[in-house]
Amino acid sequence: MKKLFASLGLMVVLLSPGMTMAQEAAAPVEESIAVETTAVETAAPMAEAAPAEAAPEAAASEAAAPVPDKGDTTWMMVSTLIVIMMTIPGLALFYGGLVRTKNMLSILTQVLATFCLISILWAVYGYSLAFGDGGGLNWAIGDLSKLFLAGITPDSTAATFTDGVVIPEFVFVAFQLTFAAITVALIFGGLAERVKFSALMVFGVLWFTFSYLPITHMVWATGGYLFEKGALDFAGGTVVHINSGIAALVGAIVLGKRVGFGRDAMPPHNLAMTMIGASLLWVGWFGFNAGSNLEANGGTTLAFINTILAPAAAGMSWMLTEWMLRGKPSMLGLASGVVAGLVVVTPAAGLVGPMGAIILGLIGGVVCLWGVTGLKKLHGFDDSLDVFGIHCVGGIVGAIGTGVFVSTALGGVGVDGYTMGGQVLTQATGVLVTLVWSGVVSLVAFKLVDMTMGLRVSEEQEREGLDTASHGERAYNP
Repeated sequence: MKKLFASLGLMVVLLSPGMTMAQEAAAPVEESIAVETTAVETAAPMAEAAPAEAAPEAAASEAAAPVPDKGDTTWMMVSTLIVIMMTIPGLALFYGGLVRTKNMLSILTQVLATFCLISILWAVYGYSLAFGDGGGLNWAIGDLSKLFLAGITPDSTAATFTDGVVIPEFVFVAFQLTFAAITVALIFGGLAERVKFSALMVFGVLWFTFSYLPITHMVWATGGYLFEKGALDFAGGTVVHINSGIAALVGAIVLGKRVGFGRDAMPPHNLAMTMIGASLLWVGWFGFNAGSNLEANGGTTLAFINTILAPAAAGMSWMLTEWMLRGKPSMLGLASGVVAGLVVVTPAAGLVGPMGAIILGLIGGVVCLWGVTGLKKLHGFDDSLDVFGIHCVGGIVGAIGTGVFVSTALGGVGVDGYTMGGQVLTQATGVLVTLVWSGVVSLVAFKLVDMTMGLRVSEEQEREGLDTASHGERAYNP
């Protein structure tokens, strides 16, 4: 572990052109992404006996209430749908193709069950704690004023990044739900092929409650610690990728290596499926990144084009580097590079220019290749599907790069009072807070689950495969 933390520290220093985040619109904004909500008012019919002068006042009041634009609403619903697609089936197939045949069904079940579980928890208390006003604790967490989505109706609205522009609050609730679900599901790639399904579900509840919700609030909610410091995270570099990536690493270390790791060959069983999953992830990421602008406008188009360019650049840089080092370009390397580029551009999508996105992708592809090869071999941990090497390492590169390439001199949209050194320091603060918070919560949660119900299946069950041992089914029947 000492070597690991030393490597992380070195990486932060070497990459220190910037790190952290705060989900921003294409133009700098002061408020959070819809922590404050309003209701569309409907004027009651005036009584015949009411004074005549009251009518203009009522009309003015009704005219002042912002009304959601149908185009914005439709775009956010489509964005939500394709983020669901990037989780199920996108992430499920991407992960599923990477494991061995005997564990294919288990990873599909884990992803689907996690999406269902987190969806319910988000509606019950997650949304309220993530985006509510926590009073004295507002620097870290919200409140329970919207427990069970209390007070939210079809007429409720959520603020966007433009004054006077709103979207239906239910759409915002649903959109953010998908972020929570995929973040928890990402962690399980680091634990694949040897973790108990029941333990995974219990851990998911604990980690969602004590890591995902506080980090989300700190980064994206008004009053949140990192939001108030000016940390930039357009679509989830810290909230999603660093948060889940470090949790996967901690889990892999606590859980221990797979039986035969480093001795037996453990190749992916279906790279065609992995390629399909990666493609679905890329398509869904347009909802993830461009949807995070919360409106359909020019800022959305910037995030959209960057979500094409950065993964394309990362895919090429990973493939070419691997080609030079190993003599052949692999499809797995190309697909992994594309995903790395998507991770890297997530915090920067609506904040940097297209050339900045390409540079971030080129850097991210090479650095993440090192993360899943050199760094992994150096420390010997068994992160089954390289969640740490791609999501945490890539998230750090993207967070730092956002602090650099948001500069208007480099084609970015700029932020008020910007200095590159200052913003890089703020970004670094966000990254370190996320690493420490999620790392500690993950360690405690994994240990609690391990001591009470056990984290790992027996060696016999692991050798048999989790499809039959945990679920009594097979992905493939002879």
